[in-house]
Amino acid sequence: MANAWMVRAEINGRLYDTFKEKGVVAIGWFEIGSLASLTTRDAIAERVRRQWPEMKPQAVAMAAGQMHRFRSEIANGDMVLTYDPRRRVYLVGTVSGGYHVDPSVDPEDPNVRPVKWQGEVSRDLLSLSSRNSLGAISTLFRLPPEVAEDVQRALSSHQPAEEVVTGEVTATEEDVFENIQSKATEFAKDRVSALEWDDMQELVAGLLRALGYKTRVSAAGPDRGKDIVASPDGFGFEAPRIVVEVKHRRGAIGSQDIRSFLGGRHPQDKGLYVSTGGFTKDAYYEAERANIPLALMTIDELVESLVENYDKLDMATKQLLPMKRVYWPA
Repeated sequence: MANAWMVRAEINGRLYDTFKEKGVVAIGWFEIGSLASLTTRDAIAERVRRQWPEMKPQAVAMAAGQMHRFRSEIANGDMVLTYDPRRRVYLVGTVSGGYHVDPSVDPEDPNVRPVKWQGEVSRDLLSLSSRNSLGAISTLFRLPPEVAEDVQRALSSHQPAEEVVTGEVTATEEDVFENIQSKATEFAKDRVSALEWDDMQELVAGLLRALGYKTRVSAAGPDRGKDIVASPDGFGFEAPRIVVEVKHRRGAIGSQDIRSFLGGRHPQDKGLYVSTGGFTKDAYYEAERANIPLALMTIDELVESLVENYDKLDMATKQLLPMKRVYWPA
């Protein structure tokens, strides 16, 4: 039976679009050169030790293990996943070739395996157990068979799953805290994603209040391209006047949506566009050349900001995203 693997697309999924467009997955450690002649885990570990003599033995073993898996253990025909945290989707495919070096994919991640991509799966369609397993922070890890089956089911049916019991994905001792943080963030995004559209609007308004603004939230119905107006005085007379559009539980926002939002703005306005479905590349380009300052906020960035400012949120906003503080030994 073929194995299934997760290969992360770097921090914040920055290489997700590259993986998708070029039909590859890739990993880093470019400093040690090609792995082609390093046929064993020990040989890779020795190269790592020479390159980074100060590295701790446990870290050497982890790096060597991941590189060896990528080079030698991943096989043609294996399932492979990568993740876009901004849109909360997994890209699913099949490994279609052997290891090689290709710096044109990304100079920092030149170790490459070709992939035939089959499609995307929303995280919301997977079972809680699968989501928990997929929350591990390692760059590369093997998925339990039950998780692979759940992903394949979601890819075929596009329907949410019944609960499936899966195994645990192990992590090194040094990874435990970051693993918990990563899972907590993903679970927070799950909770935010499940909110109704009007609650999402109130959540964003609550965040702006925590940042020191007073807000006016538009009533249901036509809003002339704005959902929230935030300003120091609450009326929009005192600068800065921030006009906010919130789009929830739909596909990625494109350039036309950004242009429509900008069309109704005054020269003194500042814009914030929040989309839990993420943004296309063209949308980011449109925002960069906007005639007013405009920030695009994904669900990833929204949750990060909520966590950073959680103590400042008012009670009504905290009730939309209840969270518990966890203390960890320093």
